[in-house]
Amino acid sequence: MSTSALLRRTALFESHVRLGGRIVDFHGWELPVQYESILREHEAVRHRCGLFDVSHMGQVFVSGPQALAFLQKVDSNDVGRLVPGRALYSHLTNERGGVVDDVIVSRLGEDRWLVVVNAATADKDFAWFQKQARGLDVELRNESDRHGMIAVQGPKAAEVVALLAAKAPSLPRFGALELPLFGQPSVITRTGYTGEDGFEFIVPNEIVVRVWSDLLTMGRSLGATPCGLGARDVLRLEAGYLLYGQDVDDDHTPYEANYGWVVKLGKGDFIGRSALETQKAEGVRRRLTGVKLLERGVPRPGAPVLIGGREAGKLCSATFSPALQAGIGVGYLSAPLPEPGTPCAVVLHGREVRAEIAKVPFYQSPHLAKKGA
Repeated sequence: MSTSALLRRTALFESHVRLGGRIVDFHGWELPVQYESILREHEAVRHRCGLFDVSHMGQVFVSGPQALAFLQKVDSNDVGRLVPGRALYSHLTNERGGVVDDVIVSRLGEDRWLVVVNAATADKDFAWFQKQARGLDVELRNESDRHGMIAVQGPKAAEVVALLAAKAPSLPRFGALELPLFGQPSVITRTGYTGEDGFEFIVPNEIVVRVWSDLLTMGRSLGATPCGLGARDVLRLEAGYLLYGQDVDDDHTPYEANYGWVVKLGKGDFIGRSALETQKAEGVRRRLTGVKLLERGVPRPGAPVLIGGREAGKLCSATFSPALQAGIGVGYLSAPLPEPGTPCAVVLHGREVRAEIAKVPFYQSPHLAKKGA
């Protein structure tokens, strides 16, 4: 059997081919890495509006009298503070405090929730959920194969989504809205993973092609542009967002990933709480740290980072940033933990390239700043 026969496709695959998307294997899915170019798609999102097919991501619906208790058990963040119609970013943690996955949790009703999980971990996450739900009055439904998901990102995103869902622009940042689209029950959230304002259409596969086509056609005058995974990766790294499996995993904790703000030790017990409490008290021995090149070069994952001539760690994610016009990356650097501005070097093709420790996020959108997000 050929490798291509083993790859999965979203319901939008043929749409990507017709639009000229360059298809690659992304964690077992055939998805577009780019259409016209990564730079043009990056520019569209930063200044106008870009559309991404993120249908490979998973959707797990959680409901029942003990749904909240279950989510509080598996989640390091305090989902109990959510009211219906609100969402938050969080980490699922294991007994060691490592990250099982990073997720978006939306509260749809008093006892109804939606957890959006990563593509590569969807099956692992659901198995983890099932194990942790034993003995609790909670229903878990993995509806990942039934739904498509379209991310609409950029300063014009609200205007574009309004053309299809008039109520969506009234959503607050990290809001969630249930509504019918083309006669099908759907969910729209306002989260995003690019550092810009953004919305996600989570819809049944039966209508996802129509939603994608209508958003592009109706939003053309507003600059709506189809975008691939290449631009998305650059955008999320500039914004300081994690890529699961590359920047964080089961063996790295939220504190080590510099995401301690998703750990709410005061909410009560949860899986990994004891390990995280100890780590917070003792301090981390490694931390995901930003690096910015001071010379020309494009850093890549795995590149060593030198401080004072000594290897302090390797980059996990790295690329050229169009927003900064410089190479950037993040990697786990060992103690003593360096502060922003510390001189360092990144080894590229055997050559030491001058760099410095940088504050993350590397880039903050002026558009979101105006919205107070």
